[in-house]
Amino acid sequence: MEDVFSDVDEIPENLNIQPYMFEPPLQINNDHIAQESSGESDDEVRGNDQLDRRANTIWCECGSCEVMETTMECTCCAEFPLVDQIRESSELECITDHETFRDNCLNARVLEVSLHEYIQREGPLDDNEPMNEVYRHIAYRRFVLWIWHRLGRGNRKVLPACVVTAIRRTFPSENYTGFRESHLAS
Repeated sequence: MEDVFSDVDEIPENLNIQPYMFEPPLQINNDHIAQESSGESDDEVRGNDQLDRRANTIWCECGSCEVMETTMECTCCAEFPLVDQIRESSELECITDHETFRDNCLNARVLEVSLHEYIQREGPLDDNEPMNEVYRHIAYRRFVLWIWHRLGRGNRKVLPACVVTAIRRTFPSENYTGFRESHLAS
């Protein structure tokens, strides 16, 4: 007689199941007629879309992303063409597994050298300046330099959630700022 629970041994122990992760994503109908008949405004529809990405990580293709503060920040490295090209050419699941990322964005000794350039550009650090915050800022800049090279003044890019998560884990703090638009943008 066959054991009813014979397949239980095949279930991985480190399965990371999150609530609603197997639910289908919210489908939003952009048809204005449907919006008008339901009484929803464009802002309400955009709000529903924002709630969708922040509700779970089904949008993550690399398996390393976490939900971020805003929908704009909830993007996977596979969603950025340049990043995805590097990731796929190296046959990696996630860009954070790339040796260049680990060496240049997570290595405190490398970031310490970039700290001197940061101090020349921004001025001396305050005695109370949290070093992890400065290292995170430098790590984000080094990632941008690696992928997009020089963006130019006031031109900012949202970084993949997996990249932000890896940098935050390496240089943690109690408060995080998240992505901010440039004050130079019109």
